[in-house]
Amino acid sequence: MSKEQRVRFAGKDIEVTWDTRLCIHIAECGKAGGGLFVGGRKPWCQPDLASAAEVVDVVERCPSGSLSYAGAPGGSAEKAPSANTVHIACNGPLFFRGELNIADAPADMPGVKFRAALCRCGASKNKPFCDNSHESVDFRDYGSVGEKGTPLDAAGGPLTIQPLKDGPLLCSGKLSIHTAAGRLAWQGTSVALCRCGGSANKPFCDGTHTRIGFRSD
Repeated sequence: MSKEQRVRFAGKDIEVTWDTRLCIHIAECGKAGGGLFVGGRKPWCQPDLASAAEVVDVVERCPSGSLSYAGAPGGSAEKAPSANTVHIACNGPLFFRGELNIADAPADMPGVKFRAALCRCGASKNKPFCDNSHESVDFRDYGSVGEKGTPLDAAGGPLTIQPLKDGPLLCSGKLSIHTAAGRLAWQGTSVALCRCGGSANKPFCDGTHTRIGFRSD
């Protein structure tokens, strides 16, 4: 991995930025067809080997916000999806998409305004973001959701995600939660999601963070 935090790949019509602080190697980019991303090649991203539309499509597949772009045709920039969603990964993080406002997220992480992988195992050294520590600590949760919440009469709009000190992720705004199997399970406008890894009611917080002495720093 590059030692640089943000690596830019310039093309004639569009530029791609890779933020190594956020990359958890899901490989949506590397497995995409075409020559935009090719592992082992230097540089491994070459925007001029794809149309600007293809670059936008592949970059927006990145679930962690590690990839972003600038200079799309017509000066357009990435737009928030029409609905705010979070998918509960099997044995993994919370994958958010939407009009995201993650409290205290660095300003130089433009991708996380729309896409973010947030830790829920409690072990990440890059909280609130996932760094794949769930693998080393053998975190286990298959991403089922038992509660239904309150159906939304509309979708979209700002979603504020406040990582509470030594506590859960407090989400405020319209949000739909999907299980690891893809089922729409819960909807509502306010929810506290576990990020200590210990809740007996995952993905929801049940106060276990206090009992086990979870530390968010």
